[in-house]
Amino acid sequence: MRAAIYARVSTEAQEARGTIGSQVASLRDRVAAEGHQLVAEHCDDGHSGARLDRPGLDALRDGAEAGVFDVVRCLSPDRLARVYAYQVIVLDELARHGVAVRFADAPAIDDDDPQARLLTQVQGVIAEYERAKIAERYRRGKLWRSRAGEVLAWRAPYGYRRIARTAASPAHLEIYEPEAAVVRRVFADYVAGGHSTREITRRLNADGVTTPTGKRAVWGTSTIGRLLRNEAYVGRAYWNKTESVPDPRPGRANRQIPRPRAEWIEIPTPRIIDDDLFEAAGRVSRDNSKWSPRNAQPGAWLLRSLVRCGTCGVGVSCHKMRGRDGTIHRYYYCRNHDPLRAGGQDRRCRERNIRSDELDTFVFDQVRDAMRRPAVLLAGDQAVTTNSPTTDDELLAAQLARIDRKRQAAEAERHRLADLYQAGLIELIELQRRARELDDRRTALDTQRHALASQRADLATSNRLHRRIGAFAATASSALDGLDFEQRQKLIRLIVEEVRVTGWNVEIRLRIPLDQHDPANHAGSRPRRRTPRNRTTKEPVSSNDRLRGSVRSLV
Repeated sequence: MRAAIYARVSTEAQEARGTIGSQVASLRDRVAAEGHQLVAEHCDDGHSGARLDRPGLDALRDGAEAGVFDVVRCLSPDRLARVYAYQVIVLDELARHGVAVRFADAPAIDDDDPQARLLTQVQGVIAEYERAKIAERYRRGKLWRSRAGEVLAWRAPYGYRRIARTAASPAHLEIYEPEAAVVRRVFADYVAGGHSTREITRRLNADGVTTPTGKRAVWGTSTIGRLLRNEAYVGRAYWNKTESVPDPRPGRANRQIPRPRAEWIEIPTPRIIDDDLFEAAGRVSRDNSKWSPRNAQPGAWLLRSLVRCGTCGVGVSCHKMRGRDGTIHRYYYCRNHDPLRAGGQDRRCRERNIRSDELDTFVFDQVRDAMRRPAVLLAGDQAVTTNSPTTDDELLAAQLARIDRKRQAAEAERHRLADLYQAGLIELIELQRRARELDDRRTALDTQRHALASQRADLATSNRLHRRIGAFAATASSALDGLDFEQRQKLIRLIVEEVRVTGWNVEIRLRIPLDQHDPANHAGSRPRRRTPRNRTTKEPVSSNDRLRGSVRSLV
């Protein structure tokens, strides 16, 4: 008879130790002892028995269908499959093609021998049970090792090298400086340099920097995106981020889904960058997503992503409509106009659409007028930072000088008391009483002096802030009239926090970036450090009848 043999090992470690060779040798001896002709050998090195899509098994099934052999020799049923249902599928398929299956560690399958078939089925069920136990022990072991701070993933993030576990220490990551320098460069270019991920990849490719895999000669934007989101660079690697669940799609066994962040296991790693730089990269990514020009028409919707409905407090969407005369009108409309998004017809926003061209012009005019009047910006900053009038610097200096003189007088009085006691003119009890009074007076003076010094320092900071606001307004207003639409939009995004529209009222909330750069000449750059002094002002009500869209013209 023509015979074929099938052997399988589950892991690459078993493959490296050559355990599959012992299976093949034993099966060859069995075939030779029975006097059969060995026509095919099929092996699966490092393939799990929980899957049917294995190259060696597929070749075995194809050979049975083609009639290449009459009998198959295998070590045991769990070598065919670890799942009993898969064993039944393979055995039934081979039986339909007239191929007999013989196991070295199990009796031959014979339809006329129910005991032999029962024994084979029991072995299949036990094999499936053993597989489940092995998987559970393996999972719990990895969780324990990860909680102990061991890095389990064999593939280290770019910028690190994984040091294998030894008797003295668990597996851990070490910084690989040539790649770590590239990581720092990528974050610096993205945050401080203002480069996009595509521009960063172009620069890395132009400089011939080796990619993380070392196989491809070209960096990709997705690689840069993953690098910018990897928390290992700030000292936090994670394990247990995903779990395997059955995949309902045909032909797929399982799929990975993310676990809740509370179930992640944090593993400390050496830092390459600091937290501030990593968080800044995250803010830049969110801004890029927010201001993405995708699906946006050039020259339209100056305030896109800045307008919010004052009634609902949600953002607005951009929409265009064609009038009866064929004219295109653009609108901002509240997202809660959709009953499904609003959560019901009764919660639907009743505000009308906002004419984008009229609102854009109105807001830009108000911002331009405010920037040409630094006193308005200063008044708004004072309204946010303090509710009390600012004390004059000269008055504070005079008060500090007066307190210093009182402290000197108290110190001189202490010396006089010591002289009087040494001369025998006062008793010890009187000395102690008057000394306690001097100490209380000195403590009160020190408290007053500290408060005045802090107030004077705050005043100096406020004066510098006022001068910088004035310089910012003067620099920006000098080039406002010459900006095109794209430059106007970038300037608006730089200084406007949000625009709230309620009925006919428009509220513009500003944020003034006080970095030492020219906002007009660098309108294309994104602010990297913004002063958290947001000025909230109630802007005047628009008198333009066409600010909001209506069914008919308003007079």
